[in-house]
Amino acid sequence: MAIGSREPFAPVLREVRAVVFDTDGVITDSARVHAAAWKTAFDAFLRDHPPDDPRQGRPFDVRDDYLRFVDGRSRLDGAAAFLASRGIEPVARRVRAVAAEKERLFTHRLGEQGVDAYPGTVRLVRALRAARMPVAAVSASRHARELLTGAGVVDLFDVLVDGGEAARLGLAGKPCPDLFLEAARRLGVPPNRAAVVEDALAGVEAGRRGGFLLVVGVDRAQGPSTGERLLRHGADIVVGDLGELLDDGLQR
Repeated sequence: MAIGSREPFAPVLREVRAVVFDTDGVITDSARVHAAAWKTAFDAFLRDHPPDDPRQGRPFDVRDDYLRFVDGRSRLDGAAAFLASRGIEPVARRVRAVAAEKERLFTHRLGEQGVDAYPGTVRLVRALRAARMPVAAVSASRHARELLTGAGVVDLFDVLVDGGEAARLGLAGKPCPDLFLEAARRLGVPPNRAAVVEDALAGVEAGRRGGFLLVVGVDRAQGPSTGERLLRHGADIVVGDLGELLDDGLQR
């Protein structure tokens, strides 16, 4: 069912019948842990395998490089994209090596630090459920269920499509829309009646390619360049926190 005009949601959601949320950086604050692990892995690789052009050997930037090359993608796709951006041929052994090191670092840091769910996201999801709106969580990571469980929010979602499911079903990674389309299919709602919520450039592009009714970009840093990029890649709107999609959030 669609959200009614009497529900406490921003007007942009009023025609939506289901919402598909990305996990890292949208539901949980795990994007910071991913970015830190990628930085350590990539910086070590660049030191051990310096590019021919010294300018290409600069350290991995946890904001710009993370957003452009790895955020929202599978580990292997992210590793390959970043290495290629530095003029390093992304042969399979190199990609696997740096991806495996990132996985080791991420798992270690996740065990030490844990992650939390963003309060604004939790408020929105609870409000959607109260309005009997089906919701799904999607992630290119195989850690999504672990992250959502650790943050205490896994039971809020009707459907979870993660990296393990993507591998099992042969779903292409973002910016292809396969993960989002599978989530919408499981919710029983066509894409042109559903919304996608994403913080990654590849993710908003996937939502646009999938023909979703609404693509919401989330810019936690609230920097003008990031918001503009999200819009250019396919977001219909950009918010700093998902609480802004509640009517009371718009008043804050």
